[in-house]
Amino acid sequence: MKRTIKTLTLASLAGTLAAAGVIYAGLINVGADDPHLDSVHALLSTVRERSIAVRAADIVVPDLNDAELVRRGAGNYQSMCIGCHLAPGMADTELSQNLYPAPPNLAQRGANGSPATTFWIIKHGIKATGMPAWGKSMGDEHIWGMVAFLQQLPSLDAAQYRALVAASDGHSHGGGETDMHDHSRQHDAAADDHHAPAASHHGGAQGHDQEIAGTPAAPEKKVHVHADGKEHLHR
Repeated sequence: MKRTIKTLTLASLAGTLAAAGVIYAGLINVGADDPHLDSVHALLSTVRERSIAVRAADIVVPDLNDAELVRRGAGNYQSMCIGCHLAPGMADTELSQNLYPAPPNLAQRGANGSPATTFWIIKHGIKATGMPAWGKSMGDEHIWGMVAFLQQLPSLDAAQYRALVAASDGHSHGGGETDMHDHSRQHDAAADDHHAPAASHHGGAQGHDQEIAGTPAAPEKKVHVHADGKEHLHR
């Protein structure tokens, strides 16, 4: 018995040291362009799904057919979510294509049959996925508005989506909204043509100007030359 315990202890110690060596040597690639092994991905998915399911089990779901709730949720979704989760008729964005794990296309998936789970994810976020914890700045009633809207989203075409967003209050969730936080100008799903050739994101001035639309322009500098030939800068 003692020999068995000693063997198990040594094996456990050897395994711990081996794992520590792998970590310290940097052999694990944490780059987002290097997907997990299937076994690791399955493990992480199971951990995530069970963690959320347990914590969302007791959440009481309100009436999500409330038209006012849906209307308010449309504006917040347009302002806060489309850069990653897209909208009807909207092409992939750099975020939706390049984040890992890839954010789900909610224009197709919606609330995925579980409003309580969707509410929990929006409120608390998910570690190491890029999904923020919006509950830190967003009241529960506004989160439920987004959940109610997501219930309807997969059934909307591009025109219906634009109409619903236009009828909403825009970016308004009681959390100190700012223009910087509003991404709808950068990834505008309400634009008439999503298939027009896009300007270069990194090389073209036009593309850069569009990306930072809404950012205050730097004040123009005016140079005044005095009679003695010296320049004086007015700001």
